[in-house]
Amino acid sequence: MLVGGLVLLVVGSVVAGVATRLGSYPGVLTGRVLQGLSGGVFPCAFGLARQTVPAERLRGVVAALSTMFGVGGALGMVVAGPLADVAGVAGVFWLVALLGVLALGLAGVWGGVVASPRGGGRVDLGGAVLLAGTLVCLLLGISQGRAWGWSSPGIVLLFCGAVVLGAGFCLLERRHPEPLVSLRLLTGRALLSVNVATVVVSVGMFAAVLLVPLLAATGFGYSASRTGLLMLPMAVCMTVAGGLAGRVLRVVSARGLFQLGAVLAGAALAGFGVLHSRVLELLVWGGVLGVGYGFAFASLGELVVGAVGVSETGSATGVNTILRTVGGAVGSVLCVAILAGFSSDPGEGYGVAFLVSAVIALSAAGVTVRRRP
Repeated sequence: MLVGGLVLLVVGSVVAGVATRLGSYPGVLTGRVLQGLSGGVFPCAFGLARQTVPAERLRGVVAALSTMFGVGGALGMVVAGPLADVAGVAGVFWLVALLGVLALGLAGVWGGVVASPRGGGRVDLGGAVLLAGTLVCLLLGISQGRAWGWSSPGIVLLFCGAVVLGAGFCLLERRHPEPLVSLRLLTGRALLSVNVATVVVSVGMFAAVLLVPLLAATGFGYSASRTGLLMLPMAVCMTVAGGLAGRVLRVVSARGLFQLGAVLAGAALAGFGVLHSRVLELLVWGGVLGVGYGFAFASLGELVVGAVGVSETGSATGVNTILRTVGGAVGSVLCVAILAGFSSDPGEGYGVAFLVSAVIALSAAGVTVRRRP
């Protein structure tokens, strides 16, 4: 499954790169769909880690894997701008294809050393189709709501479709002997607060990832290359924090580390909201934000893996990955809506958007507070 996901990533990147050169939007869309299907690599990696890594090393490995989700996105922001300026957008797709080939080589070496047990279950294709349809309708409606008009027939139809398909998915999963996603992973007591906190903290995280480049381009007149470099402290600090998380988890609980990360992220976003008129301020707050989200994402992996059995690791981490994406889409739309409301005073708009994101990030710490029964 891991190799299959990486193959889809390589093929999708090549298709998107060629289509970009030819100016074919349907081709680019097809390539992006294939790239999206490679998202199964994340839960597979967690599942393999839990099956093969010694117990004394598992916490550090899970923390590192979880952090990579945010680090990869941040590094993508850093590299994509300069590369697009030099080689065009197609060059970004070719780079991803190359990275996919390198990952396939590593997966081949790993697979030759470590063998994982074969699964004996069936694939819930009906659940997969319904879940995919639900997410497409939901995310497309969220991302295009302002452009199309929130009350437009297209947006209303998309949200109605998300409700209907989502209800169908829940009904099917309740009755299926081997469901794609156990509904207990979404609503069960062990994971409900973690999943809610994931959505909330992702809203703040991806809001910052959107706001900082926009501010650099509109407020400072930065090119894509310079904007990418402006994101470098965030990426570096997130990587360092993720590497340290395994050691920190020996001292504090995963829940405590997540709360620390959320507080640091909230403080950084509040700092952005108050002080964002100089480049140095953006660099400093970006570094603090990277540390906060490095800790938060690292602890999320530990919280999810620690709450489920070995056989449910892949499904639980897959659901958590999806929720991060949903939170990111909501955060992006929220910030765009705030900025649009302050079109006459963009500086104040950025301040308000950052401060709202700070409040959201801080609230994630409260969601994970353990309540006594």
